[in-house]
Amino acid sequence: MNEGFVKVGQLSDFAIGSMKKVFVNGEDVLVANIDGVLCAIGNSCTHLGGPLDEGELQGSVVTCPWHGGQFDVRNGKILAPPPTADEHSYEVKIQGTDVLVKKK
Repeated sequence: MNEGFVKVGQLSDFAIGSMKKVFVNGEDVLVANIDGVLCAIGNSCTHLGGPLDEGELQGSVVTCPWHGGQFDVRNGKILAPPPTADEHSYEVKIQGTDVLVKKK
């Protein structure tokens, strides 16, 4: 039922409008709470590996702190260059108060 999912925290760890870096099977993953919905994408910018969790989140858009590339945290799609590849997206599941994540 939860095959492939990794527990990354509790609901209370992810405040609305916030983002946090977690680890899923050795990969850095960015989990963001967008209006009460948790979303997860890769945390390393596809341009030069900038740490997205150190960037700025506005609505559902995260901006890389290194060169200003932007991604939609709901699906990992590029919204602004310089990145040319989308971020990997992850499935998020809530079980009780546990937050579980797995790569799609």
